[in-house]
Amino acid sequence: MDRCAEFRRWKAQCLGKADLSRKGSVDEDVVELVQFLNARDQFFTTSSCAGRILLLDGSINGFEVQKQNCCWLLVTHKSCVKDDVILALKKATSDTILKFEPFVLHVQCRQLQDAQILHTVAIDSGFRNSGITVGKRGKTMLAVRSTHGLEVPLSHKGKLMVTEEYIDFLVNIANQKMEENKRRIERFYNCLQHALEKETITNSHPKIKEENNSSYTHKKKRKPEKAHSKCITEENDNKLENDDDDPGIGVIFPENY
Repeated sequence: MDRCAEFRRWKAQCLGKADLSRKGSVDEDVVELVQFLNARDQFFTTSSCAGRILLLDGSINGFEVQKQNCCWLLVTHKSCVKDDVILALKKATSDTILKFEPFVLHVQCRQLQDAQILHTVAIDSGFRNSGITVGKRGKTMLAVRSTHGLEVPLSHKGKLMVTEEYIDFLVNIANQKMEENKRRIERFYNCLQHALEKETITNSHPKIKEENNSSYTHKKKRKPEKAHSKCITEENDNKLENDDDDPGIGVIFPENY
């Protein structure tokens, strides 16, 4: 079976499976993005989360509550208010942690070149912790991730360890991170559309493709800051340079790294 036919088979199998996530469906804020990727021949998504605020109650393993062995007291993919958290905390019996988990997206790519396009767009959109994994039989996966999360313990053995004022402070921070998260998703989607449209035009014109390939070596020698994506405004550029994410590094990791 040739590579393209095998990829189509993987895609049909994956997209034909039932959604086994807790929610059971794609989050509203990323539905269009997921549908856009799945409509392309060279991609299909395997999992996604638009970002969420969680209140978890369970035993702590080291410094982190294990989500598999805990009770979800609160989960929302939208902004929340202090009263929501206070009400949920009344059900706590163990160690609770308030978390904000940013957008994450896993995309299976037909070939490495396709993954590299998405990776560049992800990094330029603020998802600086994204990376490419090349596994067995050439399976190429892109994980779009960010590092602007939040994780704070609130109670121990059912006893609240912080004030309501502090909870209000944390909720405001989580909500701000949620709004920034949505802006990054929008940037990613817009820049992705632009990049794939450009790629389609290039591939449909052999002369343009040849000219792009001939200048590739020269472009690689440019400094990273000069090669930054044109679909991000100068204002966004400055914002991303000063955010709390790790710098983007285009690394290809082997499977089981």
